[in-house]
Amino acid sequence: DPSTLSPALDGVDIVLTAAHALMGKGRNSSENVDWKGHEFLIDAAKEAGVGHFIYTSAEMASPDSPLDFSRTKYAVEQYLANSGLSYTIIRPTAFMEWHAYRLLGQKILDNGRVSILGNGQAKVNFIAVRDVVAAVDAIIGDDRYRNKIIELSGPDSISRNEVAELFGKASGKPYKVGHVPIGMVRFLGAVMKPFHPGLARVMAFTILSEGKDSQASPADTIAKLGLKPTTIHAFIQSLIHKA
Repeated sequence: DPSTLSPALDGVDIVLTAAHALMGKGRNSSENVDWKGHEFLIDAAKEAGVGHFIYTSAEMASPDSPLDFSRTKYAVEQYLANSGLSYTIIRPTAFMEWHAYRLLGQKILDNGRVSILGNGQAKVNFIAVRDVVAAVDAIIGDDRYRNKIIELSGPDSISRNEVAELFGKASGKPYKVGHVPIGMVRFLGAVMKPFHPGLARVMAFTILSEGKDSQASPADTIAKLGLKPTTIHAFIQSLIHKA
């Protein structure tokens, strides 16, 4: 909401934005949040004299991606880079908390079963949110990272089938893993698109990633910032101990 931005930015030196609306619809659609909302925020930050703007993009940001969400992320990167603001763009890989836990592990821990879209064999690079936060802490105030795009990855690339197996074994209980054939995923995505574009995007992302491993480079782990990355094994164990 543009009218709320000037008061919110009064006296602010650094803006970090991590908002997105991959699953949003209506007023909170991806078009309104991911594109227009960030355009408004960047403009307001420039007008307010903000010293540095940090934008959370995504590993798959690209101008020619088949996925509209990825094209929007890239467009915001370009808008920010051309705004005149001092900026840093971070491109993290898939968050463990969402892609490994919420979509896979939580269902196994709660119900003893999970259905994976597609064959689940492609390697995915997962990064812990706490590691992204630590990376931002390292980036803030360091001029070496100004006006740059920083790729951020976790230490492991692992398939969703392997993630489900790790959660299943960690639970110590019987578990089942099923799969939704990619043809059905494609059909469901087409059916859902007019009613829930967010879910359709998840289906589209699954189709794109089927048989295609993450391109995250081992050189891009947060270790390059002097930080220790969280492994998927350590992440799962921390969840089990909390439970």
